[in-house]
Amino acid sequence: MTRVVVVDDQTLIRQGIRGLLEVAGIDVVGEADDGRAALPVVARTAPDVILLDLRMPRFDGIWTLERLRAENVDVPVLVLTTFDDDELVLAALRAGARGYLLKDVTLEQLTRAIRTLADGGTLIAPSITDRMLRAIRSGPSPAGPQAPPVQGLTGREQEVLRLVAHGYSNREIAEVLFLAEGTVKNHVSTILTKLGARDRTNAVLRALHEGILG
Repeated sequence: MTRVVVVDDQTLIRQGIRGLLEVAGIDVVGEADDGRAALPVVARTAPDVILLDLRMPRFDGIWTLERLRAENVDVPVLVLTTFDDDELVLAALRAGARGYLLKDVTLEQLTRAIRTLADGGTLIAPSITDRMLRAIRSGPSPAGPQAPPVQGLTGREQEVLRLVAHGYSNREIAEVLFLAEGTVKNHVSTILTKLGARDRTNAVLRALHEGILG
């Protein structure tokens, strides 16, 4: 069973999400009302996915993402928010979120997204709007100002990267491209190195910034 921690400052929202997810067969192993409270909960429960609100009055979603990264907490984060704010979402992705959804999604969409992240996938591609693409390409490199130049990707690596951008896990990429999962992992590792990216989401953002994904 997929294990989730829910971080949201509204008690009713957390309780509602818990009830819905548990009906859908997802185990909510912890809750927190802001980022500072979330850190010990995540450490104690070792969830598969963190479901994170961005707008919280004290230690908000961006603070939480930055702290998780600073403490090397390797748990995928799915942002669930009421705010369709491109700059805020872009900041969350740059801070390490593996995807985001708005709170008007259906239960089926939410559970599918959680399981996708738990399986190693992302949810960045469906969320990239034209405005966000322009912001990515006109802004600083997602890999940082000291990032090395992008090395050219092979045709196969570009195929793998496009599937990563569409939220596919390594296992799903292997099935689509008729490859061994270990081979896909090797391709992903090479892609991260060539793009100077720290993770899959950062790799997609840099590829978009550099125009590699069109």
